[in-house]
Amino acid sequence: MKLRVIAVILILASWSCGNKDKIANDSNGKLSIDPVIEQKVDSVLKLMTIDEKIGQLNQLTGNGETTGPITFATEYQDAIRRGEVGSMLNVNGASYTYKVQKIAVEESRLGIPLLFGYDVIHGYKTIFPIPLGEAACWDLDAIEKSARIAAIEASAAGQHWTFAPMVDIARDPRWGRVMEGAGEDPFYGSKVAVARIKGFQGENLADSNSILACAKHFAAYGAAMGGRDYNTVDISKRTLYEVYLPPFKAAVDAGVLSFMASFNEINGIPSSGNKDLMNGILKSDWNFKGFIVSDWASIREMLVHGIAADEYEAANLAMNAGIDMDMEGHIYINQLKKLLADGKVTEKQIDDAVRRILRVKFMLGLFDDPYRYCDTAREKEMILNPRHLEIAREVARKSMVLLKNNNVLPLSKNIKSVAVIGPLADNKDEIIGTWSARGEGKDAISVLTGVKQKVPSAKILYAKGCDIAGESKAGFAEAIAKAKSADAVIVVVGEAAMMSGEALSRAFLDLPGVQKDLVLELNKLNKPMVVVLMNGRPLTIEWMDNSVPAILEAWLPGTMGGPAVADVLFGDYNPSGKLPITFPRNVGQIPLFYSHKNTGRPRDEAERYTSKYIDSPNTPLYPFGYGLSYTTFEYSNFGISAKEIGMSDTLKVWVDVTNTGKYDGEEVVQLYIRDLVGSVTRPVKELKGFKKVFIKSGEKVRVEFTLTASDLAFYTRTMEFKPEPGDFKVFVGGNSRDLQELSFRLN
Repeated sequence: MKLRVIAVILILASWSCGNKDKIANDSNGKLSIDPVIEQKVDSVLKLMTIDEKIGQLNQLTGNGETTGPITFATEYQDAIRRGEVGSMLNVNGASYTYKVQKIAVEESRLGIPLLFGYDVIHGYKTIFPIPLGEAACWDLDAIEKSARIAAIEASAAGQHWTFAPMVDIARDPRWGRVMEGAGEDPFYGSKVAVARIKGFQGENLADSNSILACAKHFAAYGAAMGGRDYNTVDISKRTLYEVYLPPFKAAVDAGVLSFMASFNEINGIPSSGNKDLMNGILKSDWNFKGFIVSDWASIREMLVHGIAADEYEAANLAMNAGIDMDMEGHIYINQLKKLLADGKVTEKQIDDAVRRILRVKFMLGLFDDPYRYCDTAREKEMILNPRHLEIAREVARKSMVLLKNNNVLPLSKNIKSVAVIGPLADNKDEIIGTWSARGEGKDAISVLTGVKQKVPSAKILYAKGCDIAGESKAGFAEAIAKAKSADAVIVVVGEAAMMSGEALSRAFLDLPGVQKDLVLELNKLNKPMVVVLMNGRPLTIEWMDNSVPAILEAWLPGTMGGPAVADVLFGDYNPSGKLPITFPRNVGQIPLFYSHKNTGRPRDEAERYTSKYIDSPNTPLYPFGYGLSYTTFEYSNFGISAKEIGMSDTLKVWVDVTNTGKYDGEEVVQLYIRDLVGSVTRPVKELKGFKKVFIKSGEKVRVEFTLTASDLAFYTRTMEFKPEPGDFKVFVGGNSRDLQELSFRLN
């Protein structure tokens, strides 16, 4: 038997060697599925026992980071030998993954290679800005490049698969995982999802420096009630289809081959048991050919939800819903065989799940060479590569958003003295943010160091001032004294890394601790002062906007965050970031987003009985798409090609943008539309296009867009996705608030 199996494995390996060039993207950019691979999958499937099939659906964790409660001690080697494990997460490093893979390939009956997954969210060892910050760059090429670097490093360290990108739309900044996505807008979120998938999966999934991407969390996880992680979601079918599903559909169209189920329920059914969502929308309607993995023990959690009485019922719900892989739940391995014997599930269902997983393993080339990702020499060469660090610096500075500037920035590089103050000014551990994979603070460069490198001849005065959290003001006196003797003050405040991310929701969005008091005391000195914010979500900083002269949103910018901040503060890079999410004035306004509905009684200051607060404006502090520059841009000659178009016509839209300031700079020109009358109510604005353009000082460029009837489509009263004839407005501008508008009609 052993010789027969080894011979089969050798044959499979030779097949894969001869067909590697066929595993690539088609002309539409989607990953094509080679029929030869399908034949190979079927051949392996025929050799497998039912226990080995179920084993492919079982994912265990190694001894790296955990992302949930460990259900039992992870003694997995014997299980791998028995063929009871198909994939693992949290197994890191080329040497370690080699050892674990060797057990699967050389000590199990069939030698089917393991799939190693890991949370490579915004970099592996070289850490980029948190995804929300990165989305603020509005530069899809830069976002793709960031994911590509992450894939190169992760694959060199033995990883085949990342649990990213998170494509959840998030409109409640209290939710901790808002930091992990691209913000509030489904159109922009879809574009970012595609860029990240292309970066992770590369031009060819079979390349040894490409890794499998995973679109998560399916679906509507970002709509958690109260912004509290893991909480119930209660939304209409229309909101699900219009807001939360589009980035997932874009991910399928981009060729992503794994999805992760979300923890939440929709319409009373947890996603891990939601047949309409998984088998219905994803696998049937969208023809998804990859596999679906549960989130950490989310199949088991259906017992806590109260929709399954025991493991047996949970496994039954999940398998019949279409969940292909059980992450660290041990439900399938314990219950599927009994469910099969009882006729609750069929072997055809199990085969389909196994086929989807094996297909991806073939596409990754793991049957060709199971150790192709276990190259310690490549790992050493690629990790923290100087080129990667330079790109991380580039992406970080592109991600920064100038929120306010009263002629303070850029600071002169001839400045004689600078005070660098704040709990995040010389902090290297927090700057890389949460979900930082194998990134380490020791490899990061702080803002203080970045400033010292930028202006080596200046006197740099540093004081921590206070902790990120806590009530002590003991450090205020030193901070104020040093600020008094400086020509300018840089104050670096915000959140700790572990104040945003999974299970890190906040009820209040103020600066933690006494940081606000520190900023206000320093501001009393009337020095040229800039506040650099480092945070994982929008904060309620109306008081800051009303007082301090300059504010730079730097997010949690990653390994090269310090030099990137210095590049912006001292004018070597003109900030061009725009907010991918609205900043509220206060928590009471949440959820607050630009594409809201108008209501029957929109706010009217002259009328009492209209939709407004009595103690706060309706308007945000900073709107979606907002961000300043060191220069200014003027929009003129806004025009459209026709006042009326038919269903098969195109509408050309153009606007001239002039750089009217003294600095060269980039502007993100944004295009919005509004459907004035529909069979169902429509948002007051919807983003339909954007272009980031570089314009030299004094120069003018024409920016053009094209709209078609399909760009105007929506889910009608009968839930058909189509355009309706009627009157529309089209808007252009530099953010979702400050816009010029024209009208046209679709016939």
